[in-house]
Amino acid sequence: MKTLNQVQTGQTVTVTKLNGLGPIKRRIMDMGITKGVEIHVRKIAPLGDPMELNIRGYELSLRKEDAEMIEVQ
Repeated sequence: MKTLNQVQTGQTVTVTKLNGLGPIKRRIMDMGITKGVEIHVRKIAPLGDPMELNIRGYELSLRKEDAEMIEVQ
């Protein structure tokens, strides 16, 4: 099981599963992160948090804590 927070800068991955419960999972889905979507990791902040992602044609900053809930391949 590989999660989004383990992906390196410059890699593109596909979401396979969302973990988390209730409002947290809903918030991740509201950001456009759903099963099957491709995510490109543009940058990771110098201290590792947050990550800057390209998803569905827009840029998104996501905390590592939230990225741990997103399984990718």
